[in-house]
Amino acid sequence: MRRSTTSAGTEASVGTATRSRHRARLAALLIAELICAVLLLDRSGAPSAPTEAAPSALITPTGASSAAGERTLADGRTVHLIALGGPRAEHLITRIAAEMDDAAGAVTAFWGPDWPRAVTIVAAGSDAQFSAVGGGDPATAATTTDDRIMFAPGAADMSADALRIVLRHELFHYAARARTAADAPRWLTEGVADFVGRPAAAPPGASVAALPTDAELSGPDRSWAYDRAWWFSRFVADRYGAPTLRALYLAACRPGHPDVATAVRDTLGADMAAVLAQWRQWAAT
Repeated sequence: MRRSTTSAGTEASVGTATRSRHRARLAALLIAELICAVLLLDRSGAPSAPTEAAPSALITPTGASSAAGERTLADGRTVHLIALGGPRAEHLITRIAAEMDDAAGAVTAFWGPDWPRAVTIVAAGSDAQFSAVGGGDPATAATTTDDRIMFAPGAADMSADALRIVLRHELFHYAARARTAADAPRWLTEGVADFVGRPAAAPPGASVAALPTDAELSGPDRSWAYDRAWWFSRFVADRYGAPTLRALYLAACRPGHPDVATAVRDTLGADMAAVLAQWRQWAAT
């Protein structure tokens, strides 16, 4: 399965009086970003762009297919859906819309109801557009920023289960962004997002019990790295409870957070070495 990722950042929740203006500006902002991307890639004297990011592959305003829709979720949140790039992107947005109530419920079940009341989701029309606007690479299914969740065009080919996992993963990032520092430990932010997104499974063996580095989470074996981050989060939730996993996230990832070892000790009541030993034992059972 292609893995999702996120761009770290924080943003205050959008107030009721400004939400409609924020959403109205977003479609224009996306097109403006595409224009900038085309201009930057096409500047004379600039280095040659990679084939997959050639300006001709980008959707320009005159050729854009933009389908926007807004719906209110069962919990009262508003989701604004934008498809850029034609029928395939529109079909992806339709599939995402059908999953939104369950995804929001999964996030709230873990995180609580205190997260933004408005969500914007965009489906890119090309890989080059996804790279230029969403900041993703070909191995990435979706990205999350302060303003939106953006899906790569390849997400249209995902199975229902895979798309459900990626949507919940990214929606958790979106929900937690205001309480997540830019320098938060990535293995924990991604592991907890996968905990929210992925269904439970039996431990696969002690070989998973090694925390991934940031380089591994971005490298060619990122799928295995994400699995290990996920299994650590599953271990904490199984051994200490999901509320304690949430408390660990807040302790280790909030703005002004202490080092991970301190957060683990304060939250789990054991030092990092002891917790990792417990994880290995749990994974082997």
